[in-house]
Amino acid sequence: MNQISSSSHVGAASGAVFMLAASLAFAGTNTLQSVLPTPLEYGGFGFNSTGMAFWQYLIASVLVLPIILRIGVKNLRTHYPLAHEVRAFASALGVHVFVYGFASGVPIWQMVTLLATGPLFIILGSTLFLGERASAARIGAALVGFVGAIIISGVGAEGFSPQTFVPILAAVLWATTDVLTRYLAQRGDSPETLTVSLLVLITPNHLAILLVATLFSGALPSGVATGFPLALPAGNGLWLLLLLGALTAAAQYFLSFAYKVADAAYLQPFGDLKVPLSGLVGWVALGQVPSVWFWPGAALIVLASCFIYLVESREAPPKTLAAA
Repeated sequence: MNQISSSSHVGAASGAVFMLAASLAFAGTNTLQSVLPTPLEYGGFGFNSTGMAFWQYLIASVLVLPIILRIGVKNLRTHYPLAHEVRAFASALGVHVFVYGFASGVPIWQMVTLLATGPLFIILGSTLFLGERASAARIGAALVGFVGAIIISGVGAEGFSPQTFVPILAAVLWATTDVLTRYLAQRGDSPETLTVSLLVLITPNHLAILLVATLFSGALPSGVATGFPLALPAGNGLWLLLLLGALTAAAQYFLSFAYKVADAAYLQPFGDLKVPLSGLVGWVALGQVPSVWFWPGAALIVLASCFIYLVESREAPPKTLAAA
């Protein structure tokens, strides 16, 4: 084999740890992304969410410059530039589709719940396009994690509408990003190359999407930011924005390492951990006490992650790392 098998003890442990670290970093970004755009009268900073996405990734790109200087530009070259560009565009478009969903009036619980369909799309994509196996354990763990996310979201009585499919589209776009990350990792691109390329390419993609949004602003809902809303927040808001960029860079770096050593389908239950982790970070940092539904939903996600880890780590001995 040319890659480390995720069913080995080392591959399973490494992939799980890196995905857990990425989930924790994503939990931090989710918390900051909810605080910065909150209006001033409600204790937030009133930062334009579209501008926030642009600065978030620009700051992350600047923060990875030491990686570029340490490794050298020539060592970050890739034989798959088109795949890197498609990956960056899908990630950037996913951010803007997500913002569009909120502006279109999709209830928060539906956004959270339907975004949790992402792991199912990743398993589908990694099975169809990467040839990874969709075992009953992997599918079952992904479905249990999805149910846990639904419970955490506290599904209410709001009805579905055509706009309800907006977060599903965001989930598909971000799943595309993850599948392409695994694809490029399989073909030898280093975690550093994967991280740097995404963060560097995503900024011009954000600008291109903002330009298109400006040209077609008359067709967008009134709540969607148009133009180039790039004004920076002041005071503590600026420090939080810098922290958001740093956590974004860290999350992408850990994610790239995870996909380097383990299958995308195997890693998804660990990716679901960002849902309960976001709740815990919000509780500790913002005093947002989770609802009673948080605990059973979080328990299901944690159990799904533990189950898939135990099953796959027992399937093959460490010698299956062999590989050249």
